[in-house]
Amino acid sequence: MTTSAETLAANEPILLRQDSDAGITTLTLNRPDKRNALSSELIAELDRTLEAIAHDLTVKVVILAGAGPVFSSGHDLKELKAISDTAAMNELFAACSRMMMRIKQLPQPVIARVHGIATAAGCQLVASCDLAIAADTAKFGTPGVNIGLFCTTPAVAIARTIGAKHAMEMLLLGEAIDAETAYRFGLVNRVTPSSALDYVVMEFAEAIASKSSETIAIGKATFQKQLEMDMEQAYTFASEVMARNMMEHDAQEGIDAFLGKRTPAWRGRQE
Repeated sequence: MTTSAETLAANEPILLRQDSDAGITTLTLNRPDKRNALSSELIAELDRTLEAIAHDLTVKVVILAGAGPVFSSGHDLKELKAISDTAAMNELFAACSRMMMRIKQLPQPVIARVHGIATAAGCQLVASCDLAIAADTAKFGTPGVNIGLFCTTPAVAIARTIGAKHAMEMLLLGEAIDAETAYRFGLVNRVTPSSALDYVVMEFAEAIASKSSETIAIGKATFQKQLEMDMEQAYTFASEVMARNMMEHDAQEGIDAFLGKRTPAWRGRQE
């Protein structure tokens, strides 16, 4: 027999979106009864929503959160177990990888608001975000090795965030690390008491939203691209981008405002 709570959960969107007048959009994974597991449906909905946000000039910052006690437990294991075809399995992981890349390619910075457990692909989601703020009760892990499924795709984002030695420690041991360890590893930017989590996340988001969205978009794209280059190539590329950035409206306006001791009037992204 289906309970009223189960019926209510089934009728709710699996991804919630809330937009503020300040240009801050919060996306909330909304499968609390499933520990916000990343089902193929949720992955697709996240991908579609992020693609729409990329073209939304009113959005300056994205906050990624989770409903219920868990941020995200990773892939939906029941769904994975039901797939018997290798090609179909590969497509599911490929779709998840495309969604993670969408976060990296988004013009707007994405902040992970981690209030609880983030494991496997949930930890990958945190690593894929530009910034991450964690409650002191949060835990992180890549426990796939414990069930015979190495967290290979989460490792891509995690190793590029915290480095090979710490990543291998997480991947080989399969043990959860606490928020302070995640901070020491470089997986999160701040650790705060749970009661202050929303305040600290919003402090970061509002600070970013107050900048030129044009400048932020140029900077994020350049930062991601230069990471793939050797140092000489990176300097050449970054110099070319900075020269073009200097010619943009908001750079001219920002410098004029600084010299004139006034608040800049940003034009922001144009499309």
